[in-house]
Amino acid sequence: MTETDTAPPQPLTARIDDIAPDFTARTTQGEVSLSGYHGRWLLFFSHPADFTPVCTSEFIALQKAKPQFDALNCDLLGLSVDSLYAHIAWVKDIEARFDVKITFPIIEDISMAVSRVYGMIHEGSATTAAVRSVFFIDPEGYVRALIHYPMNVGRSVDELLRVLHALQTSDACHLATPEGWKPGDEAVLPPPLDQAEADKRSAMNGGAWYLTHAEATQ
Repeated sequence: MTETDTAPPQPLTARIDDIAPDFTARTTQGEVSLSGYHGRWLLFFSHPADFTPVCTSEFIALQKAKPQFDALNCDLLGLSVDSLYAHIAWVKDIEARFDVKITFPIIEDISMAVSRVYGMIHEGSATTAAVRSVFFIDPEGYVRALIHYPMNVGRSVDELLRVLHALQTSDACHLATPEGWKPGDEAVLPPPLDQAEADKRSAMNGGAWYLTHAEATQ
């Protein structure tokens, strides 16, 4: 037997700048395919389990922020390895107890097929629950950013919106966004391509050629 024969298979994981793996799955809003979101941004995220405190707080916050995502041409799509019926019972209970109706779909992934392709279940983990993963997928279907959180740390919806704003601003203006950037803050120019451009930037407002601020962006 060769070394290739004995080597464990490499896990399939969606990565930045890769085309997001397509799939079709059952959800609380009917069957969906990833390709069906073509032409819009998508925030695709997993959660460990239904009827858990951190997940419930996240879903309530995401639903309340949904108009802001809509304004950015971005849909929301959740996933966990729980059954469709658990999802339905959970969202109905959230509506009854917290007066918040979850209107975005939640994928049933009992087989863990989607979770494994996207790296939402870590190899060697003692549990099959998906970690708190977030994938920012652009209108062309490319993964543009991803964030993984442990099961016991909740996500910040404000940060998810900030990253989405930054990605869209960078695309529209061909700029980069520095640390802590928020809409309305100054962006920065991408790295210079040659010595002449570096010299030109050095003369701009006395700034450093490697950190040159652009005009404030919205």
